[in-house]
Amino acid sequence: HVVPTWPARCMPGRQNGRAGSSDSMKTFCSRANPTTGATEWEEEDEDYDYHQEIARSSYADMLHDNDRNEKYYSGIRAAVRRVKERGQRAIVLDIGTGTGLLSMMAARAGADLCFAVEVFKPMADVAVKIVDKNGYSGKIKVINKHSTEVTVGPDGDMSCRANILVTELFDTELIGEGALPSYEHAHKYLVQDECEAVPHRATVYAQLVESERMWAWNKLLPIHIGMEDRNDKVILPTKDMDMCAGCPCVYDIQLNQVNRNHFTTLSEVTEIFRVDFSKAVSSSPAQHTLQIQATGSGQAHVVLSWWDMEMDPEGTIRCTMAPYWAHPTPNSMQWRDHWMQCVYFLPQEIPVQEGECLRISAMHDDYSLWYKLQCRSDEREAEVLSERPLCSCQAHLMCNRQRFGELNDQQRNNTYIKALKTILKPDAVCMTIGDGSLLSIFAHLLGAAQVYSLEISAMSRRVMGKILAANGLTGKVIVSDKSPEQLTPVDLDNNQISVLIGEPFFTTSLLPWHNLYFWYARTYLAKQLSNEFTVLPQSATLFAMAVEFEDLWHIRAPCRECEGFDVKLMDEMIQNSLNFRESQEAEPHPLWEYPCRALSDPCQVLFFDFYREVPVQSICSAGSMQLLRSGTCHGVVLWMDYCLTKDIIVSTGLTRLHSDMGDCEWNPHNKQGVYFLRSETCQENLTSKQSSIAYSVTFHPRNGELAMDFQLCL
Repeated sequence: HVVPTWPARCMPGRQNGRAGSSDSMKTFCSRANPTTGATEWEEEDEDYDYHQEIARSSYADMLHDNDRNEKYYSGIRAAVRRVKERGQRAIVLDIGTGTGLLSMMAARAGADLCFAVEVFKPMADVAVKIVDKNGYSGKIKVINKHSTEVTVGPDGDMSCRANILVTELFDTELIGEGALPSYEHAHKYLVQDECEAVPHRATVYAQLVESERMWAWNKLLPIHIGMEDRNDKVILPTKDMDMCAGCPCVYDIQLNQVNRNHFTTLSEVTEIFRVDFSKAVSSSPAQHTLQIQATGSGQAHVVLSWWDMEMDPEGTIRCTMAPYWAHPTPNSMQWRDHWMQCVYFLPQEIPVQEGECLRISAMHDDYSLWYKLQCRSDEREAEVLSERPLCSCQAHLMCNRQRFGELNDQQRNNTYIKALKTILKPDAVCMTIGDGSLLSIFAHLLGAAQVYSLEISAMSRRVMGKILAANGLTGKVIVSDKSPEQLTPVDLDNNQISVLIGEPFFTTSLLPWHNLYFWYARTYLAKQLSNEFTVLPQSATLFAMAVEFEDLWHIRAPCRECEGFDVKLMDEMIQNSLNFRESQEAEPHPLWEYPCRALSDPCQVLFFDFYREVPVQSICSAGSMQLLRSGTCHGVVLWMDYCLTKDIIVSTGLTRLHSDMGDCEWNPHNKQGVYFLRSETCQENLTSKQSSIAYSVTFHPRNGELAMDFQLCL
């Protein structure tokens, strides 16, 4: 077995040190390995950071967004025409040019000169090449600076102020990428008064909803434990958790994938505020308050929000992010992942009655947006700009939205409770391992003699301590402040652990197999385990399945040509960054948001026995998956199933497969690993039932890495 010599697990982070000559610079990166718990130093090429940035960027998704591109092109042509009709030269400032696409649109539309600003040097470099390849280098000057550093004048970056301002500085929240400060500076220093702007304006919309499902993403709710004597127990959140305003970050999701039965609208879609980009823009904090009427009765939990932008002053060229029920053309919506919809959680749920007059306020600073709701009769703070909500209970610092949903999933909790009931005995000495796991409380309430909780992160120890205190369980569940390798018999009161328990879940895990840290922790604790110990889960299985994505494949597919412009150099840049690592890696995606169709059955790839210690030798598997359905194989999805007992299994991936068409349902609380097939992205690999996927997967225990290769065999 592996001798546990790795340093203690720590929260993700990286420290850099540089060594080498100026001709060959290397970066030594300190990382917390999420699987082994080790803090490791790795030598990386100095270009590693930007390769990671490019490989996981949304550039391809934006280039595939035909609706966005067409609307921008129409708006730019109209703006250039209006300037020309006034007898002026068309001088364009393009902030955040990326590939140079919008500047090339302007040049083709007749602009006399374009200043294309791009702060990310690798992107600016490729923009220069793309502009040159398309024959517009005489009209477009690429400036590798932040727009706030650009100078104007005879010796400046720009020879004169622009009279057309073109930008794409928006994220799902509209202002989260610093659009307001950039516009504010541009109007002051870089563009003429009363300039044309594309987009011309943006409008933010909101709709009030009741949704127990979404509210469960926001905070810990009471957890019920069914007892044999029918005297059920309830785990209550702490008072500060219940009153906490929550996480300040917006939850951006593919709202079209939320089951319509999981929320009820309580208001009409309401225009909240507009931003006119053709005039001076302020980045100062602002509040927009409107009166609305409740269209239904219920608990107001959430504000759903999105925006649209109009590319021309008349508003005839419009690009909207509206979900299908508010979309003007719901049957022909553009799929996109770089702009989605927003879920904003109200600080507290508020009961409303149909017909009641309510006051909804949207507040924003220069980078973020938040909402509050008040009954009309409540005059408190009506005109006071609320501060940005911040977590005061610490639970939101430990749990992301998916984790809250997982902890509040009563069906999932019942599965663990059922499994615990089958293995716990009155004399059981239990230890749970995880971050913010409630299994230690479950074990105590189900009658274990002694329960120790090994909370891996300091934050989770503090939060669990508060939950135990709120439920009168302080001292009944012992929370250890030591790491697994530091634990001694004295810390266990000279007891030996008879039941080792984990979900497993750790806050540092990004991919499904990162939670194998539970296996390493079990190995560290080998000397503290009794001879006849029980472990839950008993084992884990890594599954893989070939899929055809409905839309997600766009984010990794080459574009080649966009609105008639050759952008293959961008495709090559992304592919080079994807090739930067010796082997292609899987990337995490919450597949409940991204419909796909199974082309193969789930294939058991690797098996991990938690009764055994982590081995020294690598665990390897190779074989092939027969494709059972025809289609375009975009990639392979990977996930972990945990065998709690011999007949109780919890899956982090596929929860249901509709055999006829292969439609999939996925665990909504976990991200699955997605390995995109490179050959697929050309959309040329139409498979048949005679096709297969050859795979080779190796788990390296020493560093906890999973090496994989999947090849389509036609």
